[in-house]
Amino acid sequence: MRRRVVAATALALVAGAVLAGCTQDPLADQYRSGSNKGYISGDGTVTEIAATDRSDPIVFSGTDENGEAIDSDDLAGRVVVVNFWYASCAPCRAEAADLESVNAEFDGQDVSFVGVNVRDQAPQAAAFAKTYGITYSSIVDVDGSAQLAFSGKVPPNAVPTTLVLDREGRVASRILGQLQEASILSTLVGDTLVEEE
Repeated sequence: MRRRVVAATALALVAGAVLAGCTQDPLADQYRSGSNKGYISGDGTVTEIAATDRSDPIVFSGTDENGEAIDSDDLAGRVVVVNFWYASCAPCRAEAADLESVNAEFDGQDVSFVGVNVRDQAPQAAAFAKTYGITYSSIVDVDGSAQLAFSGKVPPNAVPTTLVLDREGRVASRILGQLQEASILSTLVGDTLVEEE
C-alpha cells in the first residue's frame, strides 16, 4: 500500500512538472495569479471624459515595427485606440487578446488601433505581435517622443495604459492598467464612435 502511495505521489509530481511546462505564457499567468513582479501598473480604472471637458487634440507620430510612418494627421476623423505597452510587461501580455478582439470587432469602421511600445526595439515588437496575433501596428518609441505627445494624459510609469481618442484626436477615455474585459473597451470605442462630430 505504501509503495502505491509513493508511486502515485511521484506520478503526480511528474505530471505536474510536465503540465507546468505546457503553459503558454508563464509571465502572463504569473501576473493573472496576483504576482506582478514589481511592475508598476494601474488597476484598470476607467475614466471617461465628457466631450465638453476634453483637452486639445493630441498630435503624435513615429515609426512602427515594420519601418512605416504612423502620424496622427493620417488618422484624423477616426476614433483611435492607443495602447502603451512593452513585450516583457505581464499585464500587457494578459490583455493582448482582448485588444485584438476589439480591433477585429471594429474592422471596417472608422476606428484605428495604434500601439506605442515604450521599451523594445522593432524586432521585439514584431515578435510580440506575431506571438499574440496582433494585427495593428505599434510605434517603436524607445526615445519617448510619442509618449511626450501624450504627457499629462498617460502617467509615465503606468503600463499598460489604453486611450480612446475621439474623431478630433482628443482623449475621450482612459484605461489605466490592464484591460479587464474586452467588453469595456468595446463599449468605450462604440460610444465614442457614435458621438456627433
